[in-house]
Amino acid sequence: MRFESEINLNMKDADVMYYPHFFNDKLSNNYFKTLLNTVEWQKDTITVFGKTYLQPRLTALYASNKLSYTYSNITMHPKPFTKELLEIKDAIEKVIDAKFTTCLANLYRNGQDSNGWHADNEKELGNKPIIASVTFGAERIFHFKHKYEPNLKTKIILNHGSLLLMKGDTQKNWLHQLPKTKRKIGERINLTFRIIA
Repeated sequence: MRFESEINLNMKDADVMYYPHFFNDKLSNNYFKTLLNTVEWQKDTITVFGKTYLQPRLTALYASNKLSYTYSNITMHPKPFTKELLEIKDAIEKVIDAKFTTCLANLYRNGQDSNGWHADNEKELGNKPIIASVTFGAERIFHFKHKYEPNLKTKIILNHGSLLLMKGDTQKNWLHQLPKTKRKIGERINLTFRIIA
């Protein structure tokens, strides 16, 4: 595995590191193809202000325990980690001082699939959640904005094989989103490893 030193995004009231080439291209291509075909992707509905919509992406939950995960009024029950997800998790844990229990996987099928402004601050994630977010497939632009100082914003291109690590008070003080784009782009798999103990 080729490993590049981290880039600190130097965000106020946050601790966010970016590893642009955490996995090399060959490994990333293999993981992308395998995960696309082996993850049990599901389509969930989401209720916003009393209206129900199909979520604009596919998701799946995997874990080393049986603990469910609830966000946006959706409760997901995990399947056991696959071989590939365990390999990816192990690679991250060799660099990050954490033992992840759970992976929420997202499949963005095209530029119209998205994820609106939110923080990963559900109570089952604890007070200072550690979220390790891996990208395979099409590059997408990821946005951050400060919850209390609206002029504080930043964005980053998440490339194929990259790792974005959010920890400390990041979820307490910042929102993030993956907006829609009119550009013609291919599929992107995003794996978000977290700790639900």
